[in-house]
Amino acid sequence: MITTVLSLLTLAVLLMLLGATLQWRRGERRKAMLLVILALVAGINVAIWTVPYDSGEAPVARADEQPA
Repeated sequence: MITTVLSLLTLAVLLMLLGATLQWRRGERRKAMLLVILALVAGINVAIWTVPYDSGEAPVARADEQPA
């Protein structure tokens, strides 16, 4: 389930960057910058969940485990 959410979030980041490019071309600089900031926050969130710890295990691998 979490992998599906992260995949959709990654696609949303790409779409936000595309939207920011379109807004920039239309002259809406403020909206474009807000979209870029939102895409950065979402991208960092995906990175937090997918980058492995020093032990080599990613947090997303542990998310599907049942709590004790």
